[in-house]
Amino acid sequence: MATVDEVLDILDVLISYDTVALTPNLDLIEDVKDRLESLGAKVVLTYDDTETKANLFATIGPDIEGGVVLSGHSDVVPVNPDDWTTPPFKADRRDGRVYGRGTADMKGFVACVLAMAPIYAALDLTVPIHIALTFDEEDGFHGAPILLADLAESGIRPSAAVIGEPTGLRTVGAHKGCYEYRTTVTGMNGHSSVPAEAVSAVHYAMRWISGLLSLGDEMEHRAPDQSPYDPPPTTFNVGTISGGQGRCVVADKCWFDWEMRPVQVEDANFVKEHMAILESSLLDEMQSVYPEASIETQMVCEIDGLEWRDDSPALDLMKVLLDEEVVANGGFLPVDVVSYGTEAGLFQAAGIPAVLWGPGDIGVAHRPDEFIEVADLEVCLCLLRRLGGHLAS
Repeated sequence: MATVDEVLDILDVLISYDTVALTPNLDLIEDVKDRLESLGAKVVLTYDDTETKANLFATIGPDIEGGVVLSGHSDVVPVNPDDWTTPPFKADRRDGRVYGRGTADMKGFVACVLAMAPIYAALDLTVPIHIALTFDEEDGFHGAPILLADLAESGIRPSAAVIGEPTGLRTVGAHKGCYEYRTTVTGMNGHSSVPAEAVSAVHYAMRWISGLLSLGDEMEHRAPDQSPYDPPPTTFNVGTISGGQGRCVVADKCWFDWEMRPVQVEDANFVKEHMAILESSLLDEMQSVYPEASIETQMVCEIDGLEWRDDSPALDLMKVLLDEEVVANGGFLPVDVVSYGTEAGLFQAAGIPAVLWGPGDIGVAHRPDEFIEVADLEVCLCLLRRLGGHLAS
């Protein structure tokens, strides 16, 4: 039987791999591949264009349709080591917790799955258990679409997916979408003493951003009356902005990264239409001075939300797995909704019913001294044991 000590040992290894989003992850992926292939699992890797990053999809059990996917992302968010009490890529066990980047989001869940893999391999499973690891979820969701496209091409059709995000052991049946963009404004530089003879990319970027944020009230009005989300409406955030050369120079370039978290696709379409009108007006002004001025928006990702579905096989599965033993140890049966975005929306769009459930607290996930409670890992193991028993003959 898999033990929490085995989970902790595996987690130590996973944390030691620096897999910050947009950087290579092959050391971790090859490690996991070797572990699973040694158990007889069928393992397929799908790569990005640079072949420095890969997704992993492994199958344990019969080669038939259906089964359950246990999915996590291999990447983590960046760190500033100076903000950490201990080295971020060295697991530190103390006070009933494990500290390290990715402990909660979401290598703790992955460690539990890998600890259970030998148990699954020894069972007479009636349907397969699949294990999925993706890359770059934290910055653009670049990996999962490649993995899901490969599954579709290969004719692999799982019946449900459990995405092990740090939900605090709560079942999550719906979440908002995540649309991410970079907008670049190109103007014409000049001396700040004669601003009318130049086109300030910074000033026009500010007006564009102001127009976006002014839609906040409209989003409040458009939010469904019974929106279950907190906050209820579609929201915006401009996360980074950069431009200009100095105080006395009119800036010819400015770019900014921004996102919206749509409650419904109609909100996203409304925002795009409104911003296109504003952008056209701004460009008329800019190009009257400098005809080559431009405003260009590059889509990083547009990930639709996980839609609530009462008849979801993934939710039905969780109701079976969250039996009295799991609940008594801390697992939660009530189904929640959340405002952040995950790969679950992509799985659902690919025809694989999905649900979020995993150990760890999202509130500590992207912060210095990220940690996971050992007790959470024990509950996760308990549920994964139930899964094996449920799927075995």
